[in-house]
Amino acid sequence: MSKSFLKKYGSFIISFGILAILVILYFTYPPFQKSLQEAWSVLLSEDEQRIQEYVQQFGALGPLAIIVFIILQMFLIIFPSWLPIIVGVLAFGFWWGILINLVGVGIASTLGYFIGKRFQNVFISEKKYEKMKFWIKNYSFGTVILFRVSPFFSNDAISFIAGIFRMSYKKFILATYAGMIPLSLAVGYFSTDIDKLENGLYWIGGIGAALYAIYIYIDHKRKKKDAKK
Repeated sequence: MSKSFLKKYGSFIISFGILAILVILYFTYPPFQKSLQEAWSVLLSEDEQRIQEYVQQFGALGPLAIIVFIILQMFLIIFPSWLPIIVGVLAFGFWWGILINLVGVGIASTLGYFIGKRFQNVFISEKKYEKMKFWIKNYSFGTVILFRVSPFFSNDAISFIAGIFRMSYKKFILATYAGMIPLSLAVGYFSTDIDKLENGLYWIGGIGAALYAIYIYIDHKRKKKDAKK
């Protein structure tokens, strides 16, 4: 295997190699399968006491366990993006829970961004990138915020997409936190009422998507009009 091949595809191979190992362990190693099933059952139970006791059994490693879960969530898209916030708040209190989640989101987003950036040449040619340059320059910041806030979109996919389309990392991470901080505060506040939280997230996501679409439409028309002058 050539050095150029490893340089180009090394991150991809490592990332999916880890995922493949986890899948193989799940189907071949009963204790691992049992642990994952227990975690799945507890985290989706909506039982505050049960979730709190489960996370706190890890002791000082509890925050680390939540951060690892947030990172793995990039591949385990079946888990909603706001679930770790609830788990953190229930286990460690409002402010510590939110802080732990934001640290995890920062690490996971950075990892996803640089994986996407590593494989930008695989998914997008220079010609396609030039065509997307206008959108990246003018609308990528708001798009990342929208993806972070809305439950309709893949919160994790946007990290890969931002890297693939060569969005500025500084701009990307600022947009990530601009979306995640208010979302984390809202989720943490309503963490004891899941039904109210879910309804609120759908309203926020729907209104945010509509307003952002209107903004892009108006701004794009304005720029076209200015270009003709």
